[in-house]
Amino acid sequence: MKKLLLFVAAFAIFSCKTDTKKNPAATTETKEIEKTILSGKIENPKEDKIFLSGEGLRKEITLNDAGVFQETVNVQEGFYSIRHGRNRASLFLTPGDSIHITTDAMKFTESITFSGKGTAPNTYLAKKLSEGGNLNFQEVYAKEEADFLKKIEEEKMKALGRLTDAKGLSTEFVALEKESIHYEYLANLSRYPSYHPYFAKKENYKASESLLKPLEKVDYDNEDDFRNFESYQQIVSQHYMQSYYEDSLKMESINTIKNIKSQNIKNALASEMKYDISPSGKHTDKIYNTIKEIAKDEKVLKKATEKYTKVKKLVKGKNSPAFDYENHKGGKTSLADLEGKYVYIDVWATWCGPCIGEIPSLKKVEKKYHNKNIEFVSISIDQKDAYKTWKKMVKNKELGGIQLMADDAWKSKFVTDYAIEGIPRFILIDPKGKIVNADAPRPSNPELIELFNELKI
Repeated sequence: MKKLLLFVAAFAIFSCKTDTKKNPAATTETKEIEKTILSGKIENPKEDKIFLSGEGLRKEITLNDAGVFQETVNVQEGFYSIRHGRNRASLFLTPGDSIHITTDAMKFTESITFSGKGTAPNTYLAKKLSEGGNLNFQEVYAKEEADFLKKIEEEKMKALGRLTDAKGLSTEFVALEKESIHYEYLANLSRYPSYHPYFAKKENYKASESLLKPLEKVDYDNEDDFRNFESYQQIVSQHYMQSYYEDSLKMESINTIKNIKSQNIKNALASEMKYDISPSGKHTDKIYNTIKEIAKDEKVLKKATEKYTKVKKLVKGKNSPAFDYENHKGGKTSLADLEGKYVYIDVWATWCGPCIGEIPSLKKVEKKYHNKNIEFVSISIDQKDAYKTWKKMVKNKELGGIQLMADDAWKSKFVTDYAIEGIPRFILIDPKGKIVNADAPRPSNPELIELFNELKI
């Protein structure tokens, strides 16, 4: 499932380079770029910031106490993304725009509205997101090939219909959006071979050649399309990273990535490869050295180095990073409190489907090892605004073991010390507080019981 989730991830590495074909406003003349003004108000804000990204831009915009913001930015004409908490919306910005955004964080997609210069394409994008919604992955990807194709073709035709009906859009925007819709269709198609066996529970499924034939025409090294279209970014990720994960020695896939012409694509893939730097990884040194070779983005290199440095300290026998977190039953519990016993830790969150999917198996393991020399600790990394949700879920699902909540979600020291970037994550610590396995088998994996047997727990 970890690999499956990685394929879902959309890249946010964009180029600063302009292109007169994809970006009609760009010219070869040297002239001052008009400023773009973004302003607005977010009702019921979840945090005091929004984040704007795209076209070489990464901007953190602060909200005042009333949720109001205003920022002047330099942009090139193209697609951008605005994020608040876990809410996200697409924007299309042009130099000289002055766009006012209003929305309610409690119903972000449904309530977002735009006014001012540059409104038309953004109103269209908001309506597209609201009316088009997101595909129900479990339902759609469980379908057999013929029904799946029918469904995504229907979605494509609906999207083209919405574009045709939209008013006030420029010819250039319509052309770009048609390409975007086509890539959205191809992205759905490219995911099917990985998603179908998972959602349809068919381990030995292999996609037919005819299903994937449209992908044969895709240029997987297109700098301009990678900059402009998120769905194309997903297709590129799926194409290269699936081969990378299936390549047990990594060498062939790494050489392919090294030969990509687009530096933006190489930066993005290097960022994706960073997730494979793990305590249990067989090729950690090779992957880190490859990232250093292919990435030219200082942020990617810095994050990869930080993670690599942490991972090298998480080997068997090293002292484990410690925790001291709120216990669901009251008070706080620390790793030191559990000295003398093995500690099997589940790092999870209430919103994490794969985490919840492991609960039945975790309960069985807990029951099997009840009164043995081991404690089962679950650490929630939910945000503070989900505190009541966590309390309720622990009670309603009758979760056993020691239920803790981290003090600062993903930023909690225990989480960052273990270089955790994806959940669920399982960790095994010995009675002296030493690491046994910083990336231990899941409860649903028979290898966990084999490990317990080896340790004579």
